[in-house]
Amino acid sequence: MSSASAAAPSPSISGTGWLKGWCQGLSQIFFQSNVFTALLILAAFAVADWRMALLVLIGCAGNTLGGRLLRADASSVTSGMQGFCGALVGAGTYSAIGGQWAAYPITLIGGLLCAPVTWLVVTLFTKTPLKVFNLPSTTAPFCIVATGILLSTEALHVNGAPSTTVDSDAVAFARSLLTNVSEVVLVNNEWSGALILLGLFVAGWKVGLAGLLGSVVGSLCALAMGESLTETANGLAGYSGVLTAIALAVVFLQSSALSWVLAVIGTVVTAVVTLLMHDINAPTYTWPYILTTWVFLVIAHYLPGAKRT
Repeated sequence: MSSASAAAPSPSISGTGWLKGWCQGLSQIFFQSNVFTALLILAAFAVADWRMALLVLIGCAGNTLGGRLLRADASSVTSGMQGFCGALVGAGTYSAIGGQWAAYPITLIGGLLCAPVTWLVVTLFTKTPLKVFNLPSTTAPFCIVATGILLSTEALHVNGAPSTTVDSDAVAFARSLLTNVSEVVLVNNEWSGALILLGLFVAGWKVGLAGLLGSVVGSLCALAMGESLTETANGLAGYSGVLTAIALAVVFLQSSALSWVLAVIGTVVTAVVTLLMHDINAPTYTWPYILTTWVFLVIAHYLPGAKRT
């Protein structure tokens, strides 16, 4: 999920290209441009609730269309780069208000809004002194739009699915290894986590390994810092670490011993940021991953052994 661009007009996109971009918007949630990974992620949503899967597709379509209307280049659209934030907005909308009728137009509008918000974030990182760090917009547009939806739809909010309560460190840790992965997309389901993790290994063994590493380290940190066993077991304490580990180990930095060390340290920091955000009761979404990754990419800029991709 690198920075999207509002480029000059580019060649038209075929129907197949639109379909490919729509699909791969799901895999780009985990930084991948892979149709098979995307289908496994879609299956993970469907396992949770088919209405959630539908909202994810609507949000992704809205974001993809919005990106193209803002003149995103054709390759950015077909690779799914213009769809992943909208897909997450669909998941976030379902998490907030469920599958009621209002969720569908709200998701479509939210998906469309991700495009100009992405443009603004990219502008911040490319038209200011920050441009030297080559920071990605990543899932920040999703967080901004989803927070707006969350705060503006309070009258429509529904109770979330009941959490699985556990009273054993071992059980909490074991369950979290998969729910950390599924909670990246706001799903609390081990089977969904397993499908997504499989999709990551399909995309590349290093990607899958980094995701699993982030889940393990995130859970260990959560337990060490005293996060509740139930919260840990349901993936709420460790999911951002999954993204941080993948981002630093193999996506934004060239895979090396140093990138993997930074990924482990970054995952630990992400766990701390997550705990702090929980303490202030702020909408967390993927902010712990975003903030940590931005800081570590700035640090990596000054490390000779850390090479950007």
